[in-house]
Amino acid sequence: MLWFTVWTLLVLGTLGGAFLLGRRLWRSLVGLGEELARAGEVAERVSQQAAELEARARDAQRETRPTLGADAEVLGARLEELRAVRRRQRAQRRARHRDTVADASRRWFG
Repeated sequence: MLWFTVWTLLVLGTLGGAFLLGRRLWRSLVGLGEELARAGEVAERVSQQAAELEARARDAQRETRPTLGADAEVLGARLEELRAVRRRQRAQRRARHRDTVADASRRWFG
């Protein structure tokens, strides 16, 4: 009779543990499914935004063609415009670099 009680308790304990483990696994799978669905939605939004940004960049980009026969003044104006854009970008990069170095110096050296 004693062994019957011991084995009954062991079997019931194993079944209870298996139930708790199964319930936890099920909840984890449901949570994983929800996160995967959310990740899919986020990926879709990101791809839409990337397509929109790509279209904007394509629209903003000027078309370059050979201009050997064009007017020298027009070409000079275009060259100066491109140089001004490059100077402005260089100045912005330099300012961002200085800000980054200053921020890092503040964080590391107080």
